Amino acid sequence: MEGYLLVDKPSGWTSFDLVHFIRGKVAKASSMPSKKIKVGHSGTLDPFATGLMIILVGRKFTQKANELLKQDKSYSVTMELDSLSTTGDPEGEITRQKTELPQPTNTSIAKALESFKGDIKQTPPIYSAIKVNGVRAYKLAREDKPVELEPRMVSIRDINLLSYSYPDVKFETTVSSGTYIRSLVEDIGSYLDRTAYTKELRRTSIGLYSIDHAVVTADITEQTIGQLLRMDL
Repeated sequence: MEGYLLVDKPSGWTSFDLVHFIRGKVAKASSMPSKKIKVGHSGTLDPFATGLMIILVGRKFTQKANELLKQDKSYSVTMELDSLSTTGDPEGEITRQKTELPQPTNTSIAKALESFKGDIKQTPPIYSAIKVNGVRAYKLAREDKPVELEPRMVSIRDINLLSYSYPDVKFETTVSSGTYIRSLVEDIGSYLDRTAYTKELRRTSIGLYSIDHAVVTADITEQTIGQLLRMDL
């Protein structure tokens, strides 16, 4: 059994949880030990995030993982202003930041978003899977050890304001591979002279693949997995 699935990852699941879940369904459907089944994905999503993941089943398809990792990705984002998270997302310790500044206007928010369009330098968050001397950055951060990550060039292909009701800003963006939305949100906050963190995050596309064609985990069973696997990658 081989192919790929477009899956809408639920909040609270790690990317590994989803891979493990799919591997188990394939194992039961094919009556094979799960350790003999190759399953991969096209790029992780943080546990709090939802949205599109491409799950690859079988050696022929898992070999395409690196190719898919390089694809542009689109997201729907909710950014909360004047709050700070230790991890840049809802899983960290969140503190409300006092400010004497007036609330930003729709115009100033739109201008801030537009200023990030194009090629930019971005420093990845310390709570990330990037390795520092062979150790994941998030592991060092959790142990309160110093983490220094070098800025990298990324591209914000498009970014548009969807709605704004202080303190929440909702926008959509399409970015190059390697872009961290949590860092983008904090940088937008800095542009506005405020703090900000990523309150909600949903991935809506990977390259040409859209969330509109994804299945939810409740529909993936050992009885349906064979029918749901796609071959046209």
